[in-house]
Amino acid sequence: MLLLIEQVLNGLQFGVMLFLMAAGLTLVFGVMGLINLAHGSLYMIGAFAAAAVAGATGSFLLALAASLAAAAAAGALIEVAVIRRLYDRDHLDQVLATFALILIFSEGTRWAFGSFPLYLDIPAWLSGPVSLPGGIEYSRYRLAIIGVGLAVALGLYLLITRTRLGIRIRAGEADREMIAALGIDISRLYTLVFALGAALAGLAGAMVGAIQSVQVGMGEPVLILAFVVIVIGGIGSVKGALVGAILVGLTDTLGGYLLPIAFGQVMEASSATAIGSALASMLIYILMAVVLILRPTGLYGARA
Repeated sequence: MLLLIEQVLNGLQFGVMLFLMAAGLTLVFGVMGLINLAHGSLYMIGAFAAAAVAGATGSFLLALAASLAAAAAAGALIEVAVIRRLYDRDHLDQVLATFALILIFSEGTRWAFGSFPLYLDIPAWLSGPVSLPGGIEYSRYRLAIIGVGLAVALGLYLLITRTRLGIRIRAGEADREMIAALGIDISRLYTLVFALGAALAGLAGAMVGAIQSVQVGMGEPVLILAFVVIVIGGIGSVKGALVGAILVGLTDTLGGYLLPIAFGQVMEASSATAIGSALASMLIYILMAVVLILRPTGLYGARA
């Protein structure tokens, strides 16, 4: 039972990390109508910036600040230089252009940092386990990721629902021509939204970089899962991104843990592990298919 609770916490941590990726992606797609395949590269930039600053200063907090700043700056730069020329183009042009950005960022990062992975150490004040009710020992750092992700979710909710910038973001999603006609600088709004989404991706990359290695191409697998999240949650919905990310995180983690055990009741252990693991990797896509059958716009997407 304790192991199951630990896996639930692992799924929640994975889901929160996916939310940090998917929140920016769904904002960009919802407000701008842009398919941004380079979002995973911004995740990678945040991780490399954090690893470089942590290695130079020894400060994990400065590393997190660097990940936010580097990803936001890269996001604003590519929005001004490339992305804003794609808003009125069809989705195929957007896909091709942002795929080219993936290649540019990957090769540029390899040129700057080399091909070998970097490692970001967990700070001493976040290392080790923490005792939870029920006698559960769980990683203090993974709990910190969960806390940061939930705090970001709350901050985004307050930003979008309680601030003037949030009103403009929601208005831009509903009718960009109208808010431009009302005198709002739509180009500046788009740059801010894109930089915000990039900063969240960079933060996710930095925090995960302390658990995994920081390497070129690390953003592409996570990008695929982030797209699954926003399809499940509903395009343009931050609430949907949070719910979808937690569903995907729990489904992936618990599926990988429970399915081999379930198959082990009816077959030998090696076969049960192989079949259970293979099926577990398919579960999130099965979940996405079921959600789309029942709600084609996603759980919280606006109905057409």
